[in-house]
Amino acid sequence: MENNKIEEVKEKMPVTENIYDLAELFKVFGDSTRMGILCALEVNDLCVSELSNVLGISISAVSHQLRVLRTNKLVKATKNGKDVIYSLDDDHVLQIIECGLSHINE
Repeated sequence: MENNKIEEVKEKMPVTENIYDLAELFKVFGDSTRMGILCALEVNDLCVSELSNVLGISISAVSHQLRVLRTNKLVKATKNGKDVIYSLDDDHVLQIIECGLSHINE
């Protein structure tokens, strides 16, 4: 009986590469500055200077973290004249944030 349980778990587990990628994704969420950016973008699409103002950190710090978030497909950028406006990449990002907030507020 014990072997059946182990085999079932092995069959249903994601492949090792996906487990690694998932861990890397959650590392991106593990930074409070990046999380602040994501939470701000959950409310409204913003440019770098607006994010800097909202979070009270330098424009260069915001830009650096946005680069990480864009690389990991968590935010997207849209050109609006001279400005670049950032937003959450898709609804999955919003769902991850909301699920995390729900969990910590239980």
